[in-house]
Amino acid sequence: MARNTSLYFRIVEGRNLPAKDVSGTSDPYCIVKVDNEVVARTATVWKNLSPFWGEEYTLHLPMGFHSLSFHVMDEDTIGHDDVIGKITLSKEAIGSQAKGLDCWLNLTRVDPDEEVQGEIHLSLELLKDTEKISLRCQVIEARDLAPRDISGTSDPFTRVIFNNHSAETSIIKKTRFPHWGETLELELDPEELREEGMVTVEVWDWDMVGRNDFLGKVEIPFACLHKTPPLEGWFRLLPLGNNEVDDGGKLGALRLKVRLVEDRILPSVYYQPLIDLLVESVISPTEVEDSSALTMLEEVNTVESRQDVAMTLVKIYLGQGLVVPFLDYLNTREVNNTSDPNTLFRSNSLSSKAMEQFMKAVGMLYLHEVLKPIINRIFDEKKYIELDPCKIDLNRTRRISFKGAVSEAEVRDSSVEMLQSYLTSIIESIVGSVDQCPPVMRVAFKQLHKRVEEQFAEPENEDVKYLAISGFFFLRFFAPAILTPKLFQLRDQHADTRTSRTLLLLAKALQSVGNLGLQLGHGKEQWMAPLHPIILRSVASVKDFLDKLIDIDHDIVSEVPQRAVFMPSVTVKEGFLHKHKAEGPQLLSRFAYKKRYFWLTSETLSYAKTPEWQVRSSIPIQCVCAVERVDENAFQQQNVMQVITQDNEGQLHTMYIQSKVY
Repeated sequence: MARNTSLYFRIVEGRNLPAKDVSGTSDPYCIVKVDNEVVARTATVWKNLSPFWGEEYTLHLPMGFHSLSFHVMDEDTIGHDDVIGKITLSKEAIGSQAKGLDCWLNLTRVDPDEEVQGEIHLSLELLKDTEKISLRCQVIEARDLAPRDISGTSDPFTRVIFNNHSAETSIIKKTRFPHWGETLELELDPEELREEGMVTVEVWDWDMVGRNDFLGKVEIPFACLHKTPPLEGWFRLLPLGNNEVDDGGKLGALRLKVRLVEDRILPSVYYQPLIDLLVESVISPTEVEDSSALTMLEEVNTVESRQDVAMTLVKIYLGQGLVVPFLDYLNTREVNNTSDPNTLFRSNSLSSKAMEQFMKAVGMLYLHEVLKPIINRIFDEKKYIELDPCKIDLNRTRRISFKGAVSEAEVRDSSVEMLQSYLTSIIESIVGSVDQCPPVMRVAFKQLHKRVEEQFAEPENEDVKYLAISGFFFLRFFAPAILTPKLFQLRDQHADTRTSRTLLLLAKALQSVGNLGLQLGHGKEQWMAPLHPIILRSVASVKDFLDKLIDIDHDIVSEVPQRAVFMPSVTVKEGFLHKHKAEGPQLLSRFAYKKRYFWLTSETLSYAKTPEWQVRSSIPIQCVCAVERVDENAFQQQNVMQVITQDNEGQLHTMYIQSKVY
């Protein structure tokens, strides 16, 4: 039985961050650490003190963890990035919330004495004889200590303290993996045996000039040393003390969603009865009102877990080749239990969530083909666009004519023209994409169209069968991707404030297109009226598109593999590293490395002499057999890892990569 710790977290947004730049603003981003190891970095939101990120991450940590921290930084083009503040959550604090954390948390100051990492290997025992009583501490070694010096290393020594007694080891220069192998003894008075205090082992970085830097400490109850045999093991280094104060929100706050799930995973054979029950529910469906494994699952899951349940079910049925019958089963129940067509699929039911997860699983490549050129154009042009009279800022516009100051009417007219151009391109791209849409999506929508038409056959409900499909297609798939392109991997960075506003207006307009223009003029945003004509003109082409979309043979799905489609190649990380390719057993010298620019994408690890260099060497991710950190003692160099790859002939190759940035 395997154990798996899954950590789900979403960095939603920040508010009231302090200004770090001379312009009176900041360029914030977040770094996420698990036990002081960086695991994620958000995009930078430029010139914003209340940034929105909305970035989600899932980490699988089979060995568990101790703490999760979020560091908010201000990106600077020149010099080092500024630290704004941090939030640290212990594993216990996260695990104590069954439904997870979802709240605003104030940032605290970053204290170097709190930023510790690593472990120390100790052996402690209490020696008693007729002549003396002593506390013996063997300081063996330490590993992965925090780098405190500019060289990226430290000069560590250890101090053992009990009551007024103390002793120190020697100093080991320029290392984060020191080996002392020293024994320290503290002579105690007989009355001190009754003490109930703590034995403290501190690790410090020695500095020739200025005060020494704290590297961490271990506290062991003195009472534990009365037992035999000697206490020995690796101990995690802890901060100096809990000095985190939120300063009353002066550093701003983050809204976070964090959830911890610890699973025990059985061999797959134990899950087969459940798979059989789920398969039977869609292969041999009972009457809609009758109970089945799926209906019971729908009844017992909570609103908070519904998305996770839907995602898991979609993956299961995709793997079984039964995703269309599965969606048809849920949609049929939803349609038959809905009396008012205006409320159809408007809630976050299991069927609605399953359709959303299904479209993301199989339709992301299709989404990129349709939207990416237009999204790139919007980002590149960076037009100032605004329709709301209350939000038009004449100071942010470029001069439209040479006749004088730009008026609100000119800004509005220019905005309408640009929005019409963008919206026309989006609609034309979507309605012309029938052949690009994955067949399994088209068949699923065909079944949905059929169920809705059967339930709402009255002439006055003629549009319901279109609205059911367009509600998913436009409102839950394309519109969210336009609103936040980064979350759909359409862009590597979040949009700036100007582009974000343009995307929001376009997303609103596309939602109206998905509603077939039926709600135009009934909302509060009457300033969107200039776009109403183009929305109404698009209704006929959208209906024609939906008719063509479902004009597909149902049996074609059996000929096409039903599986999740991976995202297009996305750059996860890039930057300069130092590379050495091992040609055989040999020691690495300081000059064996060559500086190269690396790109890690979802498909390849590639590198070249410079970012602009035309020739790149690439390694497909599937050819990477292992990546592991190299012990500093191996080559007496820090931050080295080895990448083991396999070529087409099955030969293994090792490449060493070193980071020079600490």
